[in-house]
Formats: sequence, structure tokens, C-alpha cells
Amino acid sequence: MKFKRRSKLKQPALLWTGIAVSGLLLVTVLLPAVVVKQQTGTFADPHGTEAVPSSADMVMIPVYLSKQKQIQTVSLEQYVKGVVAAEMPAEFSEEALKAQAIAARTYIVRRILTGDFSNVPVKEAWVTDTIQHQAYLTDDQLQKQWTGKAYESNSKKIDAAVKATADFILTYEGKPIQATFFSTSNGYTEDVRNVWGSDLPYLKSVSSPWDEKLSPKFKQTITLSYKDILQKLGLPASSSLNSGSIKVLERTESKRVKSAMIAGKTFTGKEIREKLGLNSTDFEAALSGTDWTFTVKGYGHGVGMSQWGANGMAKEGKKATEIAAYYYPGAKLTSASTLLNKKTQK
Repeated sequence: MKFKRRSKLKQPALLWTGIAVSGLLLVTVLLPAVVVKQQTGTFADPHGTEAVPSSADMVMIPVYLSKQKQIQTVSLEQYVKGVVAAEMPAEFSEEALKAQAIAARTYIVRRILTGDFSNVPVKEAWVTDTIQHQAYLTDDQLQKQWTGKAYESNSKKIDAAVKATADFILTYEGKPIQATFFSTSNGYTEDVRNVWGSDLPYLKSVSSPWDEKLSPKFKQTITLSYKDILQKLGLPASSSLNSGSIKVLERTESKRVKSAMIAGKTFTGKEIREKLGLNSTDFEAALSGTDWTFTVKGYGHGVGMSQWGANGMAKEGKKATEIAAYYYPGAKLTSASTLLNKKTQK
């Protein structure tokens, strides 16, 4: 299957599921360590429809701060703000930040609804502040990172993106999607089956031409000695790495390396990327003396929403819902409160 770069998007916008929260519902998710805040927020359609009350923000999220080795409990929307601030540059366009907020909120709501609090070092927390889950920064950390007037302006901008999308998550067949995202594509996103083996209809490969034009991480060159390569790949030190010793066997439809042979042994592109510390699985290798030069395109696993691609779409005037619809085809915009309230009623 060949991909064509498209300048105009013809993907349908996100389907609207009827969102209505009647009264002020107290969300008490029937899971360990839930804390409920006695107030409500509002959420508004990014296209500007009338705001309605939201109860999802009553859910309090216990976040494990890895460096401090302690738990900080914050509201759902405060957590989303911390994730957006950590995961996406504040300089990005507002609609890209909104799309990131929707993806970040979807991630944590999915964990809550499925009761999946895995890979957390203490049982009292639901998620860490690392990329093991989603990067997250506390308000104190943001004040140190954004000095002077930058804190006020950046904080205001991200607050606006979070509030504009408050309570919005992405679902497929009534369940929150795996809203994965990454920095920079190689021109295409990757089909999830080529990375994690699963087959999800909303995580298929799509063209993402904006990254090459905008992202400083689109292309990287890294040089490794043959000894480093052998050691990192766990190959015998006696192995030879001469011309032709590194050969790509197969690429995915998104042009990433699916498998390659190195010194007579076959590796997946994912294994090579992780073991050699490459930015992505789209690479070419060339021998230069006794060293090997890897030319790499893209940054990250490639599945889901490209952040630099989202920014490119936003710069072209696309709304957050259009960005999400493009990178997560078939997903629907849904009220988190509706799903959380249903869970408490079971």
C-alpha cells in the first residue's frame, strides 16, 4: 500500500456523542484511594457550543512524583494541565494544545475506568510523572521552568486549552481509546500492530507531512563504532561488521524498519531502535571507516498523534477535533463524566 501526501484533509470530523450532565453529580469512582473535590467545572465544545456542567473534575488523581518519591493529589483537569505542559511546548498553536489535552485526559480516564494502575511503585498512586505513563509537571516545577513573565503567559495559554476541552475524551465503541502520541513522524504515523502487536482501528498509519517542515527533530545522524553496536546488540565481540553487515530486510508501509540483519542475526526495527538509542525505527546505516553512521527520520514510536504534525495542522487552521479525528480515525468525542458516572452506578 502506498501513501500519498495530502495537503487537504477529507477525513470526517469527530462524531459528537450526546453530552449531557444533569445536576451536580458527585463522582466517586469505586477504586482505591479516590479523593473527591467538592466543586464542579465546566466544559465547552471547541467549536463554541454552550458550556454545560461537568463533574469529571471532581475526581482527584494521585500522581507519584518520581524524583521526590512522594504522591501529589490533584484534580483531573489540573493533572491534564501538568501533562500538556510537560509533553508539548507551550509555544505550539492553541488547537494543538487542545488536541494534546484531549489525548492526555483520555489516557488517565482510561486507566481509571479499566482499573489499570500498573507500573506505579506505590499502590496509593494511579500514575507516575514519567513517560512510563505521561510526563507531568507540578505547578512548582513549571514556575522554575518558565521564569519571569513566561510562567504567567504559558500557564494562561495552557489553562485555556485545558478549559476549552474540559471533560472531553476520545472513545471507540463506547470505551476510551489508547490515545498514544509522540513527538515527530517520519512523514507517516505507524500502525500500532508494527510496534506493540495489537490491531486497533483508530491507530492506523496516516500521512503526516507537516513534521518535515516544522520539527527540529525530523532528521538525526548518529555515529557508532562497530564495538558499540556489537555490545549494545549483544553480539559476540568477534563478529565482523564490514560493508553489507547491516542490511534492512523489510520496512513497514510507513517506511520504518520492520526487520534488519546485523552481523548475521535478525533483529526487529524496534529492538534496534531501543538497543542502539535511535530516535525512531526509520533509519539507514552506512559504513564510514570502522564506524557506522545511522541517518534517522522521526522521533518516537510513531503511533497515534504526532505532536509536531498536530501543530502543523493547527497552523493551517484545523481545529483540535479535526486534528484528533485525523490521527485517531474513527474515534468519537465523549464526556468523561458520563462514563465515570456510569461506573459508579454499577
